[in-house]
Amino acid sequence: MSEPYDEDPQGLPCVLSKEVAELLMDKALPGEVFGAIVAATVVINQTRGEVPGSTASAKWPQQRRMPLGADGSLGIAEYVIVADADPRHIVLTRIQLY
Repeated sequence: MSEPYDEDPQGLPCVLSKEVAELLMDKALPGEVFGAIVAATVVINQTRGEVPGSTASAKWPQQRRMPLGADGSLGIAEYVIVADADPRHIVLTRIQLY
């Protein structure tokens, strides 16, 4: 049986944009990149978007960027904290690979 929605959960749900979902389904995507993206969603959820080392946009502080992989070696993950939605959530909007 599922638990009822908690008004103040430990983390915030992290959902994928269509672009990120398609990237994860790409059979040519290296396993290391796939794992780093999944790990990023976990960290984003657990920190409610306040990922250590992430940067906020000066014009749009809800938009954040974080390094992907060890010390950002794989690229950058971009996400948006949607705090005014019901329920509150985070969208992983884009992955820029190096």
